Amino acid sequence: MDFCIQLSADYPNKSYGGDRVYKDMVEQAILADQLGFESISMTEHHLINVLMMPAPLQFAVKIAAHTKHIKIITSVVVLPLHDMRVFAGEIVAADIFTNQRLLLGVGRGAYKFEMERLGVPIIETQERFDEALAVLKALLSEEEVSWDGEYYKFEPLTIMPRPVRKGGPPMMVAVVNPDRVYSYAKEGMHIQTTPLAGGQGLLERQVNSFQRAKEEQSEVGENLTLTLSRVGFVARSEHARQSHLETAYAYYRRFDNVFTGPGIVDAGMIRPLPREQSIEELGENLLICSPGEMVDRLMPYVELGIDRMVLNINFGVSQEETLESIQCFAEEVIPQLR
Repeated sequence: MDFCIQLSADYPNKSYGGDRVYKDMVEQAILADQLGFESISMTEHHLINVLMMPAPLQFAVKIAAHTKHIKIITSVVVLPLHDMRVFAGEIVAADIFTNQRLLLGVGRGAYKFEMERLGVPIIETQERFDEALAVLKALLSEEEVSWDGEYYKFEPLTIMPRPVRKGGPPMMVAVVNPDRVYSYAKEGMHIQTTPLAGGQGLLERQVNSFQRAKEEQSEVGENLTLTLSRVGFVARSEHARQSHLETAYAYYRRFDNVFTGPGIVDAGMIRPLPREQSIEELGENLLICSPGEMVDRLMPYVELGIDRMVLNINFGVSQEETLESIQCFAEEVIPQLR
């Protein structure tokens, strides 16, 4: 199993400054590259202070300029927010600028507040995503593409420059529903998923759907990968673990507001709302623990056949402790899982 550090921003105080937030993320990427992590990732979000990344392709190019080997994943870019006729060319340029280290993770969008403030009704995101994905794949693999669909109608055009890699950079779809995991994998897409609150039962259905699609494609499916995203942070002591859990709990009071809640945002700052789940219950679902316990809790994912684990480490802990966690994970956890 490979490991990826998610460079997701948590920005609870505007006084910290966006420049400082992104400088921290670059520093994390440099360290992850030096320590031999397989990849780093970033998630597109707008108008909010959690997972704050309005320019993922630009940031991918920035990361490439400061690193040497690490793969750079957009996990994810929200296709319904972009015009594929423009975005396809931006992808090709970013793939060139990153020296073909780009893995293009794509998704439909998850936050009603964000999508609808930007003019995309949340109930339309699945249909818009599916059509945008089809358009994007056509533009990256063919010339003189025309389209007559529900959301795209255009005369023949060819994006320029043409992709360096056939069909453009590899693509990965973020999806939770097991049936859609199967469908996208059958189309030859890499998959990123997470069970969220669905637990082990949902995860096993997701994995089984992916494996079934992969097996049905025979040789074509051999190179498809399944990526899992989890909050993960190494704590050196029980005191540190409890402190980080409290920080994570505060983070999820804001995350839940926009993910499953009413979406109350005050001048870009997501309002923290009460949670029914206790800190102890949250701790059972998050990978915030000692190096030894981390190995034990990750081993079942290895046995399930997960190819890549994305670790979301940015939920409000200080930069110093975050860098320490990245280093500890590389030195004391990864070697035990290979």
